[in-house]
Amino acid sequence: MESAKSKQAKSAQDFINIDSIRDGVVVMKDGGIRAVLMASSLNFALKSEDEQDAITFQYQNFLNSLDFSVQFVTHSRKLNILPYLDTLKDRVKEEPNELLKVQTEEYVDFVKSFVELSNIVAKTFYVIVPFTSSVITRKGLMGSLTSFLKPPSASQKKINKQDQFAEFKNQLFQRVDAVSLGLVRIGVRTAPLNTEELIELFYGLYNPTEQAAREKTGG
Repeated sequence: MESAKSKQAKSAQDFINIDSIRDGVVVMKDGGIRAVLMASSLNFALKSEDEQDAITFQYQNFLNSLDFSVQFVTHSRKLNILPYLDTLKDRVKEEPNELLKVQTEEYVDFVKSFVELSNIVAKTFYVIVPFTSSVITRKGLMGSLTSFLKPPSASQKKINKQDQFAEFKNQLFQRVDAVSLGLVRIGVRTAPLNTEELIELFYGLYNPTEQAAREKTGG
């Protein structure tokens, strides 16, 4: 009975359409590849009316200039302030000035209480840029970071040769350059995630409990 259950059980990889991550590129099981860019934020509300109009106009031009789909994703999670507070506590132990020591301890207590009461959320912004060997339509990406991990399409070829991967990667990063250039014109800076950063990102997305525990312990 136990053996039958184990045969029916599937690993997490069976439900994720990622084949591998290499050279800063997410390789999908259906043959497509993805680049993930981290993007800076832009406080639109603090801009003047003329600046807002200019940003909106530039953003419209940017979207109209693209002949492929892109996905903008906001990843939110509760802010973990413990490593910062631990650093301050270590400085308190080394502080020779009693007044500064007392003030730092009060500051630590204040920040800790404020974060606990306010439930502050840290937001990270990403841009997903896709490329496949088949024809790409604007319907390709859904509304979350993991939504582009959709079931394989038989019409798309699997990347199984290094030269083919290099060719596709080159075309992908031509798109990345176009996206980065378009966004910098509205004041948004981007940086592609490398292989290690991509692995860390997806590990955190699919193992949120373990990731939170690691951050809490500073691991």
